[in-house]
Amino acid sequence: MTASSATEWPVHGTIDGPIVMIGFGSIGKGTLPLIERHFSFDRERFVVIDPNDADRGILDSSGIRFVHQAVTRDNYRELLTPLLTAGAGQGFCVNLSVDTSSLDLIKLCRELGVLYIDTVVEPWLGFYFDENAGPADRSNYALRETVRTEKLSNPGGTTAVSCCGANPGMVSWFVKQALLDIARDTGADTAVPTDRDGWGRLMQSLGVKGVHIAERDTQRAKLPKPMDVFWNTWSVEGFLSEGFQPSELGFGTHERWMPENARRHETGCQSAIYLLQPGANTRVRTWCPTPGAQYGFLVTHNESISIADYFTLGAADAPEYRPTCHYAYHPCNDAVLSLHELFGKAGKHQPTLHVLEEDEIVDGIDELGVLLYGHSKNAYWYGSQLSIEEARELAPQQNATGLQVTSAVLAGMVWALENREAGIVEADEMDFTRCLEVQRPYLGPVKGYYTDWTPLTDRPGLFPEDMDSSDPWQFRNVLVR
Repeated sequence: MTASSATEWPVHGTIDGPIVMIGFGSIGKGTLPLIERHFSFDRERFVVIDPNDADRGILDSSGIRFVHQAVTRDNYRELLTPLLTAGAGQGFCVNLSVDTSSLDLIKLCRELGVLYIDTVVEPWLGFYFDENAGPADRSNYALRETVRTEKLSNPGGTTAVSCCGANPGMVSWFVKQALLDIARDTGADTAVPTDRDGWGRLMQSLGVKGVHIAERDTQRAKLPKPMDVFWNTWSVEGFLSEGFQPSELGFGTHERWMPENARRHETGCQSAIYLLQPGANTRVRTWCPTPGAQYGFLVTHNESISIADYFTLGAADAPEYRPTCHYAYHPCNDAVLSLHELFGKAGKHQPTLHVLEEDEIVDGIDELGVLLYGHSKNAYWYGSQLSIEEARELAPQQNATGLQVTSAVLAGMVWALENREAGIVEADEMDFTRCLEVQRPYLGPVKGYYTDWTPLTDRPGLFPEDMDSSDPWQFRNVLVR
């Protein structure tokens, strides 16, 4: 379905209270037309808040109020409470910002009975580059644990959807569909599990050792990237923030080796480890359908921890089964060049940060999926292969990368409206079939591919390498050293 061919887009629900969108960067701009298209709402009570007013003209033309202000630790309650409670009905807070505490906003919204969604567990300004905080304290594991602790302390209540974009978010739904595909294709029981333990048992029974969130962005800009500018197809601030956090991965029970600079966490769900190096400067071997074998960056993401946690069987500190899970991201070539430039200057950020708009891109796709490996058919990639041309037809104000995120936000909002008292949830805990039903019209081709590739395939063999040939899917073979 495309915007040009669709005669009528479905209205998925009614938001009968105010809508407050925090942040109007690339993802905010892309989410706006999807909210307008798929929900009934009171436009007079739709408010967007952002400290940057560069794109307020879009809001002015849509008749949506703009508040030119930063949401901070000092003002968030005073600023947001009257906006979220204006008039009758149940409000919805759509947090698509940086440098605003997801945890504090979740607490406030649930106090007010307001629905909430975000795409990442975001901290207040200063967290990511705090030189006084150790690597463990700056990790996504630590951020997730704050929300997890709140969930355990205050179960149930008004729904707050945590970490629901493309990844984290959509990829957790892909994992479940991929498991059902593998079960079908191997003659295993294809009954859809009804609870977390059932999903863990299915993954274990299929022999899945781990999951790569395997992504290749081939979108190309019309012009070459200039020096001292960071180009990316989504939020540069967001990419740099997570890229400078320690590299993190869910660590599976099949692993026999850890890097010397790897560390475990002393508390929490115990599903992940971290490395004493930044994720945007850590490479891993992975596979995507279009390029085949490729290098990706092992950048930390919430799903690396949540997926490993969700499918764990047994005690957290001594599990019967747990998959390895991590991001393996090859961003657009201009972003790779930007990273080389940045780390070549000892991590000094470029003075100009720029997100490529759809009209600046000549062609390419964002191939984003999950690679489930170690089972009887070796490895299976399942995901979205959305092109810039399709993105242009489907929705305005975003490229292919952005649309994969914003359509997941849309799906998460629909699920929240249909499940208003679910408490704090992650994408792993949501109805994956319903969420993908809402999102799939925006994802281009969604396909599955089996491959016989392993991390031991096509090594040049010219130099000695420290490998474990007895098990190709050991992290020892995946990590580029």
